Amino acid sequence: MDVLVTGAAGFIGSALCLRLLNRGDTVVGLDNHNNYYDPALKEARLLRHINHTNYTHIRMDLADRMGIEQLFAQYKPQRVVNLAAQAGVRYSIENPLAYIDSNIVGFAHILEGCRHNQVEHLVYASSSSVYGANEQMPFSVNHNVDHPLSLYAASKKSNELMAHSYSHLYNLPTTGLRFFTVYGPWGRPDMALFKFTKAIAEGAPIKVFNYGKHRRDFTYIDDIIEGLVCVLDKPAIENLDWNGQIPDASSSRAPWRIYNIGNHQPVELMDYIAAIEKAMGKKARKELLPIQPGDVPDTYADVENLIADFNYYPNTSVEEGVKHFVKWYEDFYGLNN
Repeated sequence: MDVLVTGAAGFIGSALCLRLLNRGDTVVGLDNHNNYYDPALKEARLLRHINHTNYTHIRMDLADRMGIEQLFAQYKPQRVVNLAAQAGVRYSIENPLAYIDSNIVGFAHILEGCRHNQVEHLVYASSSSVYGANEQMPFSVNHNVDHPLSLYAASKKSNELMAHSYSHLYNLPTTGLRFFTVYGPWGRPDMALFKFTKAIAEGAPIKVFNYGKHRRDFTYIDDIIEGLVCVLDKPAIENLDWNGQIPDASSSRAPWRIYNIGNHQPVELMDYIAAIEKAMGKKARKELLPIQPGDVPDTYADVENLIADFNYYPNTSVEEGVKHFVKWYEDFYGLNN
């Protein structure tokens, strides 16, 4: 297939590009290479696939309306995976307008590109953050998600609503994936695993928010990529049994679907830190702090719909996944030399 992947120099995007290229797809990757975190890491990820025969890289921002129009017209992708977004719950509190520009305006440009160029399927990144103030566990795609606790979460909920309107009005198949705390090699420096590993390696204290009482459904990158590919290959279809009197929040009479993709095994933050300590052979110095604004105490994914529709669910243990990350981190930063 010809696939457009946005956020192609990002953590998930780069890994997806590699997976698609390795199976024989032609990939156009788009990324704006912003400096939200060290652009050198993005360039290093990109080196893994930029010279592949079937890969083309475009440096562009989703907010560039004319540029996105021209990209779709020139490359005519059959399918699109939108992973480009301004990420980070905490940064959205400091700089909310960055999320409007990228996650809402930029996503509208992607929807328009798909609409006008007969794209067969749009898959896009949503987030477990959309569950917000919901305390019912595990988080189900049938739960109410009308109480986001950050603008980042609100922007992801907005994407789901925008996608539904395009699926309904223009018969565009769209599938949203609510990712649950993705981690692994080549991960983002603003995520807990990267921060903790860096601090422990340097002998610095780690900041443990909510006094370590968080639980997170940590999901390993390889599991996420396999799930993405399964979903990409099976365009969303109408739910002919959908009933407006008893509406199913994960489907529609339009070709629109929402899935959770998580490990379905929430882990206490202190146990996660213990896995890092074990992999590094070094103890962490912990600074216990209260919960931060915008954070939710726990995440726990109900993945029954993903299993039912794709016979697939993530299963990499945290101990195994953390060990792979620590090995990558030590190699990448030359700590074993």
